[in-house]
Amino acid sequence: MTTTPKPPPPDPRLFNEDLAPAPERKWGTYSIFALWMSDTHAISNYAFAASLFVLGLPAWEVFVALLAGISIVYWLMNRMGHAGHRTGVPYPVLARASWGVYGANIPALLRAIMAVAWYGIQTWLASTAVVLLTLQLAPGLEVYHHNSVLGLSTLGWIAFMVMWGLQAVLLTRGMEFIRKVQDFATGPVVWLVVLALAVYLVVKAGGDISLTRSLTGLSGSAQLEQSLIAVSLTVATFLTLVLNYADFARFTPDHRSYRRGNLIGLPVNFTAFAVVAVLVTAGTISVFGEAIYDPVKVIQKIDNPVVTVIGALAFIVATIGINVVANFVSPAYDFANLAPKYLNFRRGGMITAVLAVVVMPWKLYSSALVIQYFLGALGAFLGPLVAILLVDYYLLRRGRIDVDALFSADARGAYFYRRGYNPRAVLAFLPAAAVSAALALVPAFEVVAPFSWVFGMGLAGGLYALLPGRDRSAAGAGPIPDEIIPSQVSAAVVGEPVASEGAGAVIVPVPAEGS
Repeated sequence: MTTTPKPPPPDPRLFNEDLAPAPERKWGTYSIFALWMSDTHAISNYAFAASLFVLGLPAWEVFVALLAGISIVYWLMNRMGHAGHRTGVPYPVLARASWGVYGANIPALLRAIMAVAWYGIQTWLASTAVVLLTLQLAPGLEVYHHNSVLGLSTLGWIAFMVMWGLQAVLLTRGMEFIRKVQDFATGPVVWLVVLALAVYLVVKAGGDISLTRSLTGLSGSAQLEQSLIAVSLTVATFLTLVLNYADFARFTPDHRSYRRGNLIGLPVNFTAFAVVAVLVTAGTISVFGEAIYDPVKVIQKIDNPVVTVIGALAFIVATIGINVVANFVSPAYDFANLAPKYLNFRRGGMITAVLAVVVMPWKLYSSALVIQYFLGALGAFLGPLVAILLVDYYLLRRGRIDVDALFSADARGAYFYRRGYNPRAVLAFLPAAAVSAALALVPAFEVVAPFSWVFGMGLAGGLYALLPGRDRSAAGAGPIPDEIIPSQVSAAVVGEPVASEGAGAVIVPVPAEGS
């Protein structure tokens, strides 16, 4: 067996060990399933499913709509998982193939800005549960909850910083520690509480729960419209994780691990969780005389201190779980990608945590204008970003990625393009993002607003595929390889040579023709 000549070392402006191909792959089927439990067992997902029922969709239509939407998400996750597993690199590094080695900072920063805002908002929402829990246990502290310092009471600040500190300790321990915590804590604990609520309310209601009746008497056409909107919004909600799923799939030992984990965690688990959410909501109608689709309020209605404490703790844990999965890992890598020589995963994570305080998330969340125009507009960018990556990997390159070239700043490199930026990605993204944002935010397009991501994905993907100057012939016409791509960069991290024979996939990078 011969050994390939050692290539030039990775450029320090593009490399550190956290961005390098994963040296260890311990995220098996259960870890991916637990990842999705952590994300889908959020109060927001519970409330979304319950609200569809309250709006008038019969329970069975809620299940069908959410199953259809999450099945699309499942398909997209498997596509992204394939790229992440084979290359072993996180999203901002994978994006260098389509955006250029420096241009990848554009989509990474867009994703990071949105994640920082939502990381802060989720931390603050969890802190409100801490306040409720504190007042339940020590009512005398109410006196510290009526002043205001930059928009929060003294008790509110203490609760917020407690949540901030707990998450900082957890999140800066690295990805392997995160995997262990989510495997045994953040996902399963919420299931136990929500299932207990469902059993309690179904028993109290004497089984008097209808799965076929519309609460508001919606007509058939209105039900169809709401179902289609539910399908679209389900996909839109998960586009953030579709975009950066490589951050997790890179740690899977084989394709079966992420595919099975996705199957159990998305179509199966997400739909089951929605079923329970609707059952609980239907039960509140019979037991309390009103539809309550906030699980925290359901717990308060039961009016039992023990139940309140257990429920509050469960949803605090749930919020930490979704923050880890959706709002921390991605910006930690994104910020590390800005200056890999100085920023690693932990430092990027601390930047995320600090900025989440600076933006004062309680003010962001309390302003409908900010939520709608700032976060809404950024959300509209996700569809085009997903499309560019998928079209580049599957249609243009046919899965042939030179992983080592992703860490090279050589002007002759496969992904250097023009001064490190791929103008075709920019030209495809800008009009698609503008159209998607306009459809999402301009009142005149209200009817199609829930589907704005579809237009954004279609336009960006089409433009990226059709813009001239790219040599498609180098990608080949054969099937997309499944083998993990061998890398000298990965070998350097673990201190082992990479053999040229029997190493796996044949790497045929697509050159930046005409750039």
